[in-house]
Amino acid sequence: GRIVAAHASTAEGMRRAALAGVDTIEHGDEGTAEVFKLMKERGVAYCPTLAARDAIARYRGWNGQEPAPAGVIESRKAFQTARAAGVTICMRGDVGVFPHGENAREMVLMAEAGMPAPDVLIAATSGNARIFRIDDRVGAVRPGLLADLVAVEGDPTRDIGAVKNVRMVMKGGV
Repeated sequence: GRIVAAHASTAEGMRRAALAGVDTIEHGDEGTAEVFKLMKERGVAYCPTLAARDAIARYRGWNGQEPAPAGVIESRKAFQTARAAGVTICMRGDVGVFPHGENAREMVLMAEAGMPAPDVLIAATSGNARIFRIDDRVGAVRPGLLADLVAVEGDPTRDIGAVKNVRMVMKGGV
């Protein structure tokens, strides 16, 4: 009766977590088409944490230019394989591997890995709310929900990087 998030990187760990009935799998860097198909069938969402692998590679000296290190390529490939399988994507970032307050980094990397900006925004808002069963309180702008909003400079549906330019935060209508 509880929401369960499993941290799994290997295909076998992901398979076991999905069969055990978890709600989400974080990381999933070694996910295969078969594992993502199983996740889709069982309604398990995928939180790729692309920013974690990116940050670790940068700590080790990568400057962000292509070609990317093997770990970054592996996580991008898993993300693309999950999307091709139709797995529900949630937005996380494994904050702590990089500074708190830079969570938007995950959204930018999701878009760079091929997810259209509007889909990234959905994953980060109404998608996450639905996955974590709090969409009766947050995740959309409509009467009856908490007024938790951010205003950004620019149009994040065209340039997801605009989410880094927060100009106003409203929490509970304040």
